[in-house]
Amino acid sequence: MPNPESPIYSPSKIRPRKQFGQHWLRSDDVLNKILRAGQLQPSDRILEIGPGTGNLTRLLLPFVESLTAVEIDRDLCEKLRKTMTQKNFQLIEGSILDIPLPAETNKVIANIPYNITGEILKKLLGTLSEPVHQFEQIVLLVQKEIGDRLAAKAGHKAYNALSVKIQYLAECQFICDVPATAFYPPPKVNSAVVRIIPRPTPTPASSPRFLDRLLTLGFATKRKMLRNNLISEIDRDLLVLILENMGINPQVRAEDLDVAQWVALTEAVIKAKSLND
Repeated sequence: MPNPESPIYSPSKIRPRKQFGQHWLRSDDVLNKILRAGQLQPSDRILEIGPGTGNLTRLLLPFVESLTAVEIDRDLCEKLRKTMTQKNFQLIEGSILDIPLPAETNKVIANIPYNITGEILKKLLGTLSEPVHQFEQIVLLVQKEIGDRLAAKAGHKAYNALSVKIQYLAECQFICDVPATAFYPPPKVNSAVVRIIPRPTPTPASSPRFLDRLLTLGFATKRKMLRNNLISEIDRDLLVLILENMGINPQVRAEDLDVAQWVALTEAVIKAKSLND
């Protein structure tokens, strides 16, 4: 592990900025796990969000056709332009949220700013109604709480609306935990590496917007039973009948249903509402 007082990490040389959520990953072990998780091919065209000091970038470049890095910090951009002279490296100065996704990229590998994780996931994967199908694979270093949610299965305490929405759009795999000590300066939270593989959902909803609404309502109060959380959309007794017909306990809570069950419930509620109109 590099010394945090070496030139690349020294605050006198490159000072991490809180406004950009900057924490330099300094663990060779974690960097190599991210590299392996990317399952790199010589034809890959990588998008890296927030390259920072370029530690991960340098590892990736020898194995891929090209790497496009998006960095918002002007000072870091100046340093990267001076130090990253490889022909397959391209740097875009700006926020990933404000620019179009580089059309030529097919994979994302990045240590992303935790304060905009939700917006980045939406940018890379799209929404239930408008999915993005650009990337074959996305490997992200995220806050552990988010990593747990992305990979959580139904019934797990970390499973929530985000879990369902992301797993509707992609396969999610938990790669490894990352302690705060792997960074300079150490963040106040632990982290995790996740692999996300976008794909069309095996059980698409006829109305992704309505599925989204039911998820919002269903997970609004996790301690409540689903039949109480969805009362604004469907009569409680009718929902109980729907759940029983699906072979689901009427006392079920939102976190107990997997993605396919949520889609099936959405279709059943849509059908029931249309019959009652």
